[in-house]
Amino acid sequence: MTPGTVTGKDDAWWRSAVVYQIYPRSFADSDGDGIGDLDGITGRLDHLAELGVDVLWLSPVYPSPQDDNGYDISDYQDIDPVFGDLTAFDRLLAAVHGRGMRLIMDLVVNHTSDEHPWFRESRDPGSPKRDWYWWRPPRDGREPNNWGSFFSGPAWTRDPASGAYYLHLFSPKQPDLNWENPEVREAVYAMMRWWLDRGVDGFRMDVINLVSKDPALPDGVLRGDGPYGDGSPSYVCGPRIHEYLREMHREVMARYPGRLLTVGEMPGVTVEQARLFTDPDHAELDMVFQFEHVGLDHGAHKFDPRPLRLTELKASLGRWQTGLADVGWNSLYWNNHDQPRVVSRFGDDGPRHRTRSATMLATVLHLHRGTPYVYQGEELGMANAPLRTIEDFRDIESLNHYAQALGAGAAPEDVLPGLRAMGRDNARTPMQWDASPQAGFTTGIPWLPVNPDHIEVNAAAAYADPGSVFHHYRRLIALRHSEPAVVHGDFTMLLPDDERVYAFTRHHEGTTLLVVGNFTGDTVTVDLPGGWEDAELLLGNGPSVPAEDGRTVLAPWEARVHRRIE
Repeated sequence: MTPGTVTGKDDAWWRSAVVYQIYPRSFADSDGDGIGDLDGITGRLDHLAELGVDVLWLSPVYPSPQDDNGYDISDYQDIDPVFGDLTAFDRLLAAVHGRGMRLIMDLVVNHTSDEHPWFRESRDPGSPKRDWYWWRPPRDGREPNNWGSFFSGPAWTRDPASGAYYLHLFSPKQPDLNWENPEVREAVYAMMRWWLDRGVDGFRMDVINLVSKDPALPDGVLRGDGPYGDGSPSYVCGPRIHEYLREMHREVMARYPGRLLTVGEMPGVTVEQARLFTDPDHAELDMVFQFEHVGLDHGAHKFDPRPLRLTELKASLGRWQTGLADVGWNSLYWNNHDQPRVVSRFGDDGPRHRTRSATMLATVLHLHRGTPYVYQGEELGMANAPLRTIEDFRDIESLNHYAQALGAGAAPEDVLPGLRAMGRDNARTPMQWDASPQAGFTTGIPWLPVNPDHIEVNAAAAYADPGSVFHHYRRLIALRHSEPAVVHGDFTMLLPDDERVYAFTRHHEGTTLLVVGNFTGDTVTVDLPGGWEDAELLLGNGPSVPAEDGRTVLAPWEARVHRRIE
């Protein structure tokens, strides 16, 4: 392979790659216990090979109490028995490599589980590991500062044994590591090298831009009428974050030149900051996950959804395309384990328009400049789950928000619509392999109910239908692998003020691609630049409507990719 991690070279292998995220609990169950596992993934690799993806990203499979479905890790160098063991992992890794694909792990090092031996030892005020976490004495008998947790409630929990508090930006069972301590950093780097020596091909780094915190841990500014201050200025892209990531690259990634992919999940990151993180001269990361575009339909908070304005989406994605055009690289995604299903969110998941809206959304995303990420089931057009009552929810974020909202006086009927639209359980229902009672996911009782629509929407049906969402994704991925303009072309936004149609061009060495997508369920007529009337239709998602008086007419949810060679 050509040089990979932090090279800046146009031929870096990950630029033309497509990554597929697997949420192991929900992908495939090999032993009938209702929970997906590593052998289940191994048994379904042909699906991914047929799709054409290059990289598999595994959400956490480490030992964990599962307070946050594995993002609370109690041992970084083993496999949770619910998923298998290290032997099963080695089988999976060999099978992935045998099919010409790569595998990256989820690196969760902002925090551990409170059941990790490091944290258990740190509970003793006299322990050498006390400073591995953020322990602080009470302030006026209360929490050391006014920060709130991402999962509702305060960001501090009191330990009865010592009377001190520990910091957790997420669940109380996810105490934050203190990266100010060099012993913590070296322990993390040693663990990373252990996995890479085992054959892993890189890391997706969970909330990696939160690891550097202002050691003073000052109060945050109170905003609105909430009880907690905004501590983010003290921990989002904190004072030593670039130092830490450069050190990580030097101590870990630089020892495996040309082989790895590194992507950092970075809530709150700006374009300007991302340029620094992904600038090859800085030697930090290959790309980052940003959240700007998936926050555009949030009102006062995540569970207060509002309709998406297409002009805002174009302005956001266009700003990232322009901002990283000369330095760094974009990651491209609609879905992941934390986001609702995009066909329900930005498309139309009804039977009439599901396939066409899902394929339109895929076309628009994959033709941007950057590396696309496909989340399991996205390639089938999987939709949000029918979550009716609070008993249908499993995710800690949704359950905590519900409890906090009701505690503040809200009525259930006012809280549930936001949870149904935006809750993370939507992404975590089992993969829909066939029309059998449990969708081919398990022979037992699944940990989370399968979506009833699996009878119509499943992989077996998709394989048999040339016009399915699956085969459209396969064609999109093949196009990325074969047409250099998709990977290397520059980006020019068209129709920035149109609320119905997303359109842009990509140009590279005499080849220009025109990409158009109708984001509505109506037939739309638009004026596009001249010269495309007889251009080759490289890819489409269904029958097109003839032009009218030289104007382009798009069917509901239609997408087209045209090519013109000079």
